[in-house]
This record gives sequence, structure tokens and C-alpha cells, in this order.
Amino acid sequence: MTPAALADLVRATAVDVLSTRGLDPAVLPAAVTIERPRNPEHGDYATNLALVIGKKAGVQPRDLAGWLAEALAGTDAVASAEVAGPGFLNLRLAADAQGGIVRDVLTAGDAYGRGDRLAGVKINLEFVSANPTGPIHLGGTRWAAVGDALGRILAANGGDVTREYYFNDAGAQIDRFVRSLIAAAKGEPAPEDGYAGGYISDIAAEVLKREPTALTAEDSHEVFRRVGVNLMFDEIKRDLHDFGTDFDVFFHENSLHESGAVAKAIEQLKTSGGLYFEDGAWWLRSTEYGDDKDRVVIKRDGDPAYIAGDIAYFLDKRSRGFDLCIYMLGADHHGYIGRLKAAAAALGDDPKTVEVLIGQMVNLVSDGKPVRMSKRAGTVITMQDLVDAVGVDAARYAMSRSSVDSSLDIDLDLLRKRTNENPVFYVQYAHARLSSLLRNAADLGVTQSDQYELLQHDREGDLIRTIGEFPRVVATAGELREPHRVARYLEELAGTYHRFYEHCRVLPRGDEETTDLHRARLSLCAATRQVFRNGLGLLGVSAPEQM
Repeated sequence: MTPAALADLVRATAVDVLSTRGLDPAVLPAAVTIERPRNPEHGDYATNLALVIGKKAGVQPRDLAGWLAEALAGTDAVASAEVAGPGFLNLRLAADAQGGIVRDVLTAGDAYGRGDRLAGVKINLEFVSANPTGPIHLGGTRWAAVGDALGRILAANGGDVTREYYFNDAGAQIDRFVRSLIAAAKGEPAPEDGYAGGYISDIAAEVLKREPTALTAEDSHEVFRRVGVNLMFDEIKRDLHDFGTDFDVFFHENSLHESGAVAKAIEQLKTSGGLYFEDGAWWLRSTEYGDDKDRVVIKRDGDPAYIAGDIAYFLDKRSRGFDLCIYMLGADHHGYIGRLKAAAAALGDDPKTVEVLIGQMVNLVSDGKPVRMSKRAGTVITMQDLVDAVGVDAARYAMSRSSVDSSLDIDLDLLRKRTNENPVFYVQYAHARLSSLLRNAADLGVTQSDQYELLQHDREGDLIRTIGEFPRVVATAGELREPHRVARYLEELAGTYHRFYEHCRVLPRGDEETTDLHRARLSLCAATRQVFRNGLGLLGVSAPEQM
């Protein structure tokens, strides 16, 4: 019995208890909270339901908890129910009910942990969206790992997820990039406001290789723009693919201007009164919708400001049928939260259709000192630098295991270690150890058993309850948009499994006879390995069979 199933049982029991005593079951919440006590001696699970609804039902919470305890203890799934404190209820599951979690995992297989909370919700998840003026830096690398993991988690919760990359191929940064390429092709220093680094020289040389007359052509700037930007973007896509992050849509910002979508969006806002004219510019009334200041949409020179493209882009997403538009942006984009929601409201849409996640900075540390310079990019550390240093799995896991709300220091020396100090090694090793055990069992002819009622050791119970938490972890990670919850759960699971392995012999030794307990424990190990595989899959990290 998973925590979700237990929650359903407690709620159904509460309905019966309240109805029998002439009390209104309408006071019950839609979902009952079930938690694991910090002290295992208090039980397998606990609920505060009686405290939540006691006064609403017109009874003392402790009295209600006592009625619930009596009713639950009479079910097949609950071995005991005890009232604690002012109305908490501590529950111990019957051995076969607890062992049923193992059956659930093995039956569901790859689908274990998946749910339908977001079923029918069409989600546009935009992330990375790095400017095509250089390789992906560490901030973009963090979003590549976290964004891809979030997409997998939202899909695991039933969402219809489209991963989208917004290709910023319009604006001043492209012009600076092109001027930098031309300067490199001529053997001149980079412009003062341009881009430096070995990659600029590499791309400039490739442009000349493909277009030998690029420097002398009448439209030289356009040639370098067309070929150079495509070369840079091809490299970005290749690096992302090698990192395990692929996109469903690559959306070109320039298309919004060329198609007239920007002009159409601005006209719509003018007509609705969402814009006003002042000091020679057109402004969005964003303060009326919660933003900290009004935003210029059309500048005094008549050119659209960057937000004009954002407004048109949002309209385009909604026209494609997306119910929820999630933007994953860097630390310097905090102002976008208010302006994008304000733009949605000004367009007559629901601001809740916009979610903006802000990721903080990433720093690399080696030998206790910051790593500051990339040989190729010149001034920043790139995705490829990190992958070359520690590999894709370690890089993705390290980026995903911490909340994006906080800055992240990545210790390269730690990620290179093949010890339990290294979180990704710790988790992957647990999966590999389980895989080895299952191979050994096959060699010995030991098969699995569904006699889960035999699994009554404390460490067996700990492991069963931990794998039973996985669906709730996936649901919470999706609801809060926090993939790091999956990583931290896997680390907890690894520790729980290793402690189980130390105390519970799974395979017979020597000439020892194979018992039903050995077979039941083997099933528990198979279920645990499945959960590791599913969890690592949600993070886009491999589950090695051996290490």
C-alpha cells in the first residue's frame, strides 16, 4: 500500500466514521496528508487529519483521532493505529499491505511513479534559449539539465509537454557577433563591444571556407550573418544533443518581426488600451497588472523594444493551444516575471498561464579555487568544458540536485571521485550493485517470490516505505517545478538500500538452502532497482548495470 493508497483509505474511513456519528463528511479535504514520522518508533506513517477537521466537524480532534484509529485498526491494511499528542494518528501497516508496494513497483515497471495530475494540460516549456553568439555557458548548462528534467517530470505527471528553444536571431547582439566574425576573418582585433575567444576565429575561418568571397562580397555583413549564425547555432544544438537535451521546437525570434506578428500584437494592445503614448514612446500599462513599472514597447525612434517580441511570442504560444507557458530564465531576468504576466493580462489573458522560473549563477571550483577561464570561449566556462571535465552524467546530476533559487558551486574534484562522497556515483553505484545482485541470483537459480508478508525486518520496512514515496516525490517535483527533489530522494533511497543490504542477506551463502525469504528479498531488490532506474531516467542520467 503506497502513501497515496493509504491516504485514500484514511479518507474513506473518515467518511464512514463521520457519517455514522451524524457528522458532515463535507468538512474533509480533497486529499489527506500522509507523512512518514521522523522517529520510526512512532509508526510507518502519520496523519494530522483529525487536527485539520476536528473543530470544523464540531468534535475534539483527539476524540476524532480515537474513532479513526479504532476504525482503521479493523482494516486488513493497518496493523495498528495509535493517537498521539493533541490528535495525530500514527499508523503501522500490516506486513502484506506494506509488501504490496513491491508488487506495485514490479507490476508498473517503467511506469511506476507516473501520475495524471496534469492530464490534458498542454505545456510549453521554454528553456536555455541562449543567444547564438557563443557556446552555451554554465548558466545555460544548468537550464539544459534542469529544464530537460522538468520536462520529463511534467510529462510523468501526465502533461503534454513541448520543449522549446527561443532562437534570439534578432537584435544588436547578432550585429556585434557578425562584426566580431568579420574582424577575425580580417585578422583584426575584436570590436570593443564584440565577442572574443577561439570560437570566433574558428567560425570565421569556416565561413571563409564555405564562402571564399565573403569578405569582398557586396553583402559581406549578410553573408557572415547567415553562415556564421547558422554555424554557431548548429554547434549549440550539437552540444545540447550530446548533453542529452533535445528540443521539439526551435523558434526563431526574427520570424515574429518578418511575419508581422510583432506589429499585430502592438496594434492589438493599442486598440484595447493596453498601451499609452508618452514622451515620444509607446508604453505598456504593466503597473496596472502588478509590474513594478510601465515598460516601453515602441521606442522613440519607432523601433520595437525587446518586450515587443516577448508579447508577440506569448500570443503565438497561446495560438498554438498551450494552456501553460513556462519560461526558464537566467538570474538577470528577474524583471521578466512581472512584465510577462502583465503582458498576458493586458492582452486579456489569464496571467496564471505564464510561469517564470529564475535560475541563479553557477560557479566551478577545483583544488579549492574558482575556475574562471575557458580556453575556447575566452571569458566563460562552457557546457563542453564541464562535460570534458566530469562527463555528461555527473554534469547533469550536479546541475539538477540543487534548487535553482540558489547559486551553485560545483566541485570538479568531488565529481571526479568514484566514492560515496560523489552524489551521482553514490546513486549510480546503488543501481549497479542491485544489477550485480540480480545477475548473481540468476546465476544461482534464485527466483523472485511474491510472499511479501515475510518482509518484516525493520530495514526491509524502511526500504519498502522509501520506494513507496517515489510517486509522491514525482508529483511534488512536478507541482513545485523542482527536479532537485527527485535527485535528493534518490540519494535517500541509496542510503536506505545500503543499510538494508548490510542487515538483510538476500542470496544464500555456500550450500545454504534458498528460502522464501531470500526470494521475497530478491523481489524487493528488483523493485528498488526499478525505482532507481525510473528516478535517474527523470533526471536524464544513465542507470549503469556495472561500475
